[in-house]
Amino acid sequence: MDIRALRYFIEVIRRESFTRAAEALFVTQPTISKMVRQLEEELGTPLLIREGKRFRLTDAGRVTYQRGQEVLTAMQHLRTELADLEALETGELVVGLPPMVGGAFFAPVVSAFRERYPRIELSIVEGGARAIENSVRTGELEVGVAVLPVDHQVFSLFPFVSDPLCLVAPSGSRWQGRQSVRLSEVADEPVVFYPEDFTLTTRILDAYKAIGRQMHIAGRSAHWDFIVAMVAARLGIALLPRTIAGRLQGQPFDVVPLAEKSLYWNLALIWRQDSYLSHAARAWLELARNVLGNTPNTV
Repeated sequence: MDIRALRYFIEVIRRESFTRAAEALFVTQPTISKMVRQLEEELGTPLLIREGKRFRLTDAGRVTYQRGQEVLTAMQHLRTELADLEALETGELVVGLPPMVGGAFFAPVVSAFRERYPRIELSIVEGGARAIENSVRTGELEVGVAVLPVDHQVFSLFPFVSDPLCLVAPSGSRWQGRQSVRLSEVADEPVVFYPEDFTLTTRILDAYKAIGRQMHIAGRSAHWDFIVAMVAARLGIALLPRTIAGRLQGQPFDVVPLAEKSLYWNLALIWRQDSYLSHAARAWLELARNVLGNTPNTV
C-alpha cells in the first residue's frame, strides 16, 4: 500500500475537503483526487460517496480512516525510533568478555559508554574466549573479545593487548629476582589452571607437549583473584598474563615473565565481517578504540 495515498485520504477526511487537504499538503487538488482513487482501486472498494462538492464515507472508508490513522501513527513512531537509534538515544547491546578481561581492561570502557549513552541497555556476557568467538561467529553476539589468532576471513578485529605470560609463585620462591624463566624450569610444578574451554588452556597445554612434559593441575578457576588466592595458599604456581600479574605488585608473590615468545596473550575485539552492526555496537567499538588505544599494551 502506498503510505502517501493513505495520508492524502486521511487528510481529506480530517479537513472535510479535497481543496483544504491539498493546501495543507502543498499539492494540487487533482493530485489528491488521483491518489484517493488509486487507494480505492488498490483496496478494491469505494471509500467515499461523492455528492457534488461534498462526500461521505462508506463503511469501508470508515474502517480505512480509523486503521489508516493507526498506520500513520505507527510509521511516525518508527521514524522516531530510528532517529533515536541514529542518535543512540535508545537500544541495547550485548558484549561478550572473558572473565579475566573485563576487570583488567573494560571497566573504563563500560563506565564511559554508560555515561555517554545512558539510555542504551548494555549487558556483559562472560565466557571463555573460544565460546565468545563461536557466539560472534553464529550471530548470537555482535561483538566480543577473543584470543588471537582468529579467522581473518570471518572476523574483523581491533587488537588491543599483547601480553607475555608470567610465572606467579609465592614470595621467596627459587625464581625470585629472575628477569625471565623458561617453561621447562617450572613444568614439574603443580599449576592452578584455567577451565578446559579457555583458549589459554589449549595454548599452554600445547606448549607443555612441545617440551615433552605433562602439566600437574592443582585446581582450576576462571577468575584470576581466586587463582591467586590458591597460589597464596601454596597449592601451586600460576601462569597469568602480565597485565593481570601486574596487579600483584607489592603483594607477597614472585612474578617472572616466561621466556617463550609463543606464550603471549593476544586479545582483540572481534565482529563478523559480513554482518550488520547496530549503531550501539559501532559506538561501543569507537569508544573502545579511544579508551584502549591509549593503553601501554596496545599492539
